[in-house]
Amino acid sequence: MQGNPEINRALNKVLRGQLIAINQYFLHARMSANWGLEKFNHQEYHRSITAMKQADELIKRILFLEGLPNLQDLGKLYLGENIPEILMNDQQLSRELMAELRVAILACEQAQDYVSRELLQEILEEEEEQMDWLESQQWLLSHTGEPNYLQSLAS
Repeated sequence: MQGNPEINRALNKVLRGQLIAINQYFLHARMSANWGLEKFNHQEYHRSITAMKQADELIKRILFLEGLPNLQDLGKLYLGENIPEILMNDQQLSRELMAELRVAILACEQAQDYVSRELLQEILEEEEEQMDWLESQQWLLSHTGEPNYLQSLAS
């Protein structure tokens, strides 16, 4: 099925964000595991796998629309050197991803590509859940203090 070139560009832009997320969350997972923060490692690793599955769905959709998925355009990772920085940087990435998703959803709506829109809306919902989790972790960090927060992530 020949797809709309504008939709393929929008899907590729969202794909780019998911590829960044895979790498950022995966590295943050491994860093936190190295620090002995197993709960945080588990969450970041799970998020990395979720981003990988979302990227897979985007790739399949782009190919279905006879486009070429761009796996070479990898943007900047926002890496943290400690848990507070990791949380802040993950929030920054999540905000950017949600903004890209909303633009792509609007483009799909205007082009009447409801299948692509539905895929993007599902990804947006998962990204909003991730943002909720990140915000709750920021709240816990600020209200319990960094030493107590880190201790809660250790087991």
